[in-house]
Amino acid sequence: MNKINIKRSLKMLLLSAFFYQPASAQQNQNLTKYVDEYIGTGGHGHVFLGANVPFGAVQLGPTNIAQGWDWCSGYNISDSTIIGFQHTHLSGTGIGDLGDLTFMPTTGPVMLTKGTQKNIQSGYTSLFSHKDEIVKPGFYAVKLKRYNIGVRLTASERVGVHEYTFPKSDQAHIIINLQEGLNWDRPTQTSIKQVNATTITGYRFSTGWSKDQRIFFAAVFSKPIKNFSVYDSLVAKTGTALTGKGAKGVLTFATAAGEKMLIKVGVSPVSSENALMNIQAETPGWNFDQVAAEADQKWNNQLQKIVIKTASETQKKIFYTAMFHTMIAPSIFNDHNGDYLGTDKKVYRKAAFTNLTTFSLWDTYRALNPLYTLIQPEKISDIVNSMLAIYQQQGKLPVWHLMGSETNTMVGNSAIPVVADAYLKGFKGFDTNLAFEAVKASAMKDDRGLKFVKTLGYVPADSTAESVAMGLEYSIDDSGIAAMAQKMGKPDDYQYFGKRAQNYHNYFDPKTHFMRARLNGNEFRTPFSPFQSRHAVGDYTEGNGWQYTWLVPQDVKGLIALQGGDKPFTQKLDSLFVAEGDMGKEKSPDISGLIGQYAHGNEPSHHIIYLYPYAGQPWKTAEKVRFVMNNFYTDKPDGIIGNEDVGQMSAWYVLSSLGFYQVNPASGIYVFGSPLFNEATLKLAQGKTLHVIAKNNSAQNIYIQSASFNGKKYTHSFITYQDLVQGGDLVFEMGSKPSTSWGVLPADRPQN
Repeated sequence: MNKINIKRSLKMLLLSAFFYQPASAQQNQNLTKYVDEYIGTGGHGHVFLGANVPFGAVQLGPTNIAQGWDWCSGYNISDSTIIGFQHTHLSGTGIGDLGDLTFMPTTGPVMLTKGTQKNIQSGYTSLFSHKDEIVKPGFYAVKLKRYNIGVRLTASERVGVHEYTFPKSDQAHIIINLQEGLNWDRPTQTSIKQVNATTITGYRFSTGWSKDQRIFFAAVFSKPIKNFSVYDSLVAKTGTALTGKGAKGVLTFATAAGEKMLIKVGVSPVSSENALMNIQAETPGWNFDQVAAEADQKWNNQLQKIVIKTASETQKKIFYTAMFHTMIAPSIFNDHNGDYLGTDKKVYRKAAFTNLTTFSLWDTYRALNPLYTLIQPEKISDIVNSMLAIYQQQGKLPVWHLMGSETNTMVGNSAIPVVADAYLKGFKGFDTNLAFEAVKASAMKDDRGLKFVKTLGYVPADSTAESVAMGLEYSIDDSGIAAMAQKMGKPDDYQYFGKRAQNYHNYFDPKTHFMRARLNGNEFRTPFSPFQSRHAVGDYTEGNGWQYTWLVPQDVKGLIALQGGDKPFTQKLDSLFVAEGDMGKEKSPDISGLIGQYAHGNEPSHHIIYLYPYAGQPWKTAEKVRFVMNNFYTDKPDGIIGNEDVGQMSAWYVLSSLGFYQVNPASGIYVFGSPLFNEATLKLAQGKTLHVIAKNNSAQNIYIQSASFNGKKYTHSFITYQDLVQGGDLVFEMGSKPSTSWGVLPADRPQN
C-alpha cells in the first residue's frame, strides 16, 4: 500500500470514529465492512449511494447538481457538489427519475434555488470532498464545505434520519425543496405546512419517466422551529402552509457551535398521517447511532445469506458490494400498517402482503429473480402478489413499474417468466389461478406488438421499432406460460403458448444464420448488417444481430438445431467472441463490456456464455465466465462495466461466482460455469444450507474436472433448483486444463 493510501485509510478510520459508532457489537461475522458503495458510481454504473436498508422505501443520499446521463442516480464520483439530500433514488437505471423531498442545511442569507453548475454560488449548493465522506450500508456522512455543516444520514424502511452539526449562527436554515427532482422528474403539485413547533408535513406529486408519482411526508425535528417561511418557487407567501407547483419551506434556527439537530422524515404513498405513523412505528426515539446500527445489522443479516471463503480481500469487496446492489430494489411501496397506493390510484388498506415497486423486469428476470428464489425465498410471494395486484389494477402484469405507475419501458412482458418461475419452483403464498389468468391475459393483449404475434407469428419491422427483440422476448414469455399450463393441466393453453414459444424460428435467416427483422410481407428487411445497432429505432433493443441471435434461452436445443447441430453452433458461438465490426453512429451507449460482439454490459447477452454446455463444451463457458468476472467487475468506482440495472449486473456476478447460472428464466435449471471461490455457504429456506466447494481452485485452475453432490459422483453440467434447495455439499474438483469427459455426454448436458 502506498503512503497516500495509508494516509487515506487512517483518515477514514478517524472520520469513521467521529461520525459513526455502532451501538452494539456484531453478533455475526461483519460482512458490511466489505461493501464499497463507490463501486459503480463512476463510468456508467449509475448506482445509488447513500443510506438505506434492504428493499427499503427510502433511499436517502446526496444529489449532485449535474443532470446528465451518468447522474441518473443523482450521484457520480466525478462530482464535488451537493444540492441536498433526497429521499428517493433509482440505482443503475439509464433514466433519471425520483429525487423526491430535498432537504438542505445552510447558514447565512436564505437562497431558494440550487444555482447552476457554472455558478453554484448563485444558489445554495455546496462543495464537498470525497475525503470527508463516510459511506457504509445504511449510513452516509459528509461535510458541507460552504457552510461548515457536518451531515450524517441513516434510514429505516420508511424513514430517513438526518443529523446536522451546525456552526454558531443566528441564520441556520433547513431548506425543504419540493420543486426539485432528478433529470426528467418535474412537480405537478406540491404542498407543505407547519403542524406544530417540531413537525412539518406535505406531499409531492410529479411526472417524469413515471407519469403520476405521489409521495407524502412528515418531518419531525429535535429542536423547535424558530421561524418557518413558505415560498411558491421564488415567491414568498404569507402563513405557514402552501399548496402550489413548486412549494418550498425554509426553517430558521439559532444554533451554537457544534449543535446537533436531528430530523426524522417519514414517507408514505398514501398520506402524511401515515408517514407520521411510519416514524412512530420505526424510529420512535432520537438515538441516531441506534438507528444506524440497526440498519447495519439488517444489511449484515442479508449479506450473511452467502458466506464466501477466499484469500482475496478484493474478491470479498466485489462480491459483497454486488450482493448489496441486488437488494436496493424492488423497494417497499406501502406503509407500516400495510396501506398502499395502487396503479389505479386507489388506496388499498392493510394489505396482507408487502407491496413493492421499482420492477426493472426486462433486466432482472434474467438473473436477479432466479437468485432471489435461492436466497430471498421469503420475498417471492410479495413480489408475485405485488405483480398480481398491478394486473388487477391496470389489466396486465407490470412491464417496468415505478412508484405506482406503469412506464411501459423495454420490450416484452418480463413479469411473465418471474411469475412462471415462482409457480414452477413450487412457491406458495399467492393465488395460482389468478397468476395464470394474469400471465395469459397479459400475453393476449393487442398492444406493444402482441396483435401481430397472435396473427402472424412475428412482429413486422415496418409496424414497430425493435421488432426482433420484441418478438424474441415474447417467445420467452410464452414458453413460461406453456410450462405453467402444462403443470396446471391446461392442455389447450399448453398447446397454444407452446406453439407461440417457437415463434423465434420466424426471425431466423437460414442463409446468414442470424436473427433478422421481417417486413409485413414476410420478407427479411434489407440491407442487413449483423453489426449495425440503431438505438430506439432499429430492429433490436440496445443491441445488434450478433447479440440477439442467441436470445432463445427457453429452447437452446432448438437454437442448436437451427444452426445445424453442435459443431456449427459452437463455431458460430466462438465467432461471436472475436467478431469485430462497426455498430454505427446510432448505437446505444448501453452496449458495453465487449468481447468481440458479446456485450456483457447489457442484459440480453448475459446468458450467452452459458450456452456452450448445451453443445457439450462446458470448458468454454468456464474460460469466458472467469474472464468476465476478473475483468468486468472490479473494486474501482468504474468497476461495473455497464448500467447496474437495478441489481441485474450484480446478480449475474453473484450467481456466476458461485459456479452456476439459470439460463432459461422459468426452468429451474442452473448451468455450471467456473466457481470463483474456494468455498461458499448459502443459507436456504427451512434452515437448510448449501456448501459449494471448489477444490484446487486458483486463477489457473478454472476448469471443472469432476463434481459430486452430497457424496455422489455428479456428471451433469447443470443442477436443478429442487436439488439445490435441498442443501448439502456441491463439490467441484478444479484443474488447469479442460476436461474432455466431464459434462460432455448428451445425457449430461442441460435440458431446457
